[in-house]
Amino acid sequence: MPNPIADPLVESVDNDSQSRLVLLDATPGGVAFVTINRSARRNAFNAEVIAALREAFETLDGADGIRAVFIRGAGGTFSAGADLEWMRDAADHSEEDNRDDAMAMAVMLKHLYDLPMLTVALVEGSAFGGGAGLAAACDMAIATEDAKFAFSEVKLGLVAATISPYVVAAIGARRARGLFALGRVFGAAEAKDFGLVDQVVADEAALQIAAEAIATQIGACAPGAVGESKRLVAHVAGHAIDHALMASTAHWIARVRVGSEGQEGVRAFLARRPPSWVD
Repeated sequence: MPNPIADPLVESVDNDSQSRLVLLDATPGGVAFVTINRSARRNAFNAEVIAALREAFETLDGADGIRAVFIRGAGGTFSAGADLEWMRDAADHSEEDNRDDAMAMAVMLKHLYDLPMLTVALVEGSAFGGGAGLAAACDMAIATEDAKFAFSEVKLGLVAATISPYVVAAIGARRARGLFALGRVFGAAEAKDFGLVDQVVADEAALQIAAEAIATQIGACAPGAVGESKRLVAHVAGHAIDHALMASTAHWIARVRVGSEGQEGVRAFLARRPPSWVD
């Protein structure tokens, strides 16, 4: 199978309305890259970056042929969190204006979380505050061993509010309480122990190799089944295993079995041939 990342980037779908603050590119192999392109400010969030990320995720949600989405920061830094100028302006805003700003961040993260394809954060440098929350909202995260993470909002008298649903889901409530309360910086190895990161690699080159491996693996998986699996996890998470959940999951697999991918996958397996979605 050809390497879906090694192919040249041939399609650019970033939107100039956001001044290229976020770049969205896709390869012929069905791999998309979302790059926060604000390296001079360590890829910090402001209202424009948040809007550009939301626009990118909305574009991906309706894109055909995309199998995996990798999110990264330009210049060797994932994201330093909130932009200082943006925070300074927010201090003079009304509670209503601040609520609107926060809701924009919350909506952007939900668009990312709801994408039907596999999403993977590629973390280098720092992932602080909203940057760490962006990684938590992905299905997976890979970090270089020198990457640093923090939920440092409390040191500014703030709280990690809009990112909290994704962080708590990733690392658990008790761990989140401690990290949110102390606001301390922790490394990639700890992030992996906590469940925030799935894999730690040596450097940027190893990060690329890990991304290539995931992109190759996802090529063997039915795209519709990937989206169904993500929705299934969201459906069962936190629910008691009772008759209602059992009936719901039985209905789920029955519906998928008679669907086009389910039929094709089983027939391909029995015929000992690759299914139609494998190049």
